[in-house]
Formats: sequence, structure tokens, C-alpha cells
Amino acid sequence: MTQNSTSGDETRPPQIVYALYLAGIITANITLLIGVIIAYVYRRDAAPWLQQHYRYLIRTFWIGTLYAGIAFLLSIVMIGTLLWPLLAVWLGVRGVLGWVDVRKGRPPARPASWLW
Repeated sequence: MTQNSTSGDETRPPQIVYALYLAGIITANITLLIGVIIAYVYRRDAAPWLQQHYRYLIRTFWIGTLYAGIAFLLSIVMIGTLLWPLLAVWLGVRGVLGWVDVRKGRPPARPASWLW
């Protein structure tokens, strides 16, 4: 691992946020809102590589909100019903990839990505 001895405590909040995001796939999405609030609170004082994770987490929330809005609007004409499972997969992949990167002590591979 590339983490130093103090980074275990520093990596706990982003890991919790990733877990909340993954739980948001199953829950009523309230965990996503809790997660993004935690990300906003902790990002300022984090190490630079962890700030990239917080950026990735915050972008995941807002991009996911945009995608969910589009899926909702398209659900009116039945096309959007196909997008909801894709949105869940998208959130799951981003959550797992980010969580793995935190555990390995590295920043997310592509924090500015709209996909993975």
C-alpha cells in the first residue's frame, strides 16, 4: 500500500461515502445525499490525492442527478425505463472503482470522467 500511517483515518470518510453511494442503489437514494454532504465537508482539509476522490464523489452525485433527471423525463414516454438499470450499473461501477482506488492509496484514474 502507498498509504502512510495517518492516512487510514483520512481514507475512512471517502470509503464511507463510496459505501453510501453503493447503498443508494438499493435504498431510496437518501444515502446519496448524505454521502455528497460528507464529501463536501471533508474535501477541503484532505490530502491532494484524497481531494481527487472527493471531486470524483461530488461529480458522481451531480452527474448521477442529471442522468436520473433525464431518465425520469424519458420515462414519461417509456424510453427512460430502460435507463434506470443502466444508471444503477453506472453508479455501482463508479463506486466500486473509487473504493478500490482509496483502499490502494491512489487517486481515481479519471476523476473528471462522465462515465467510469
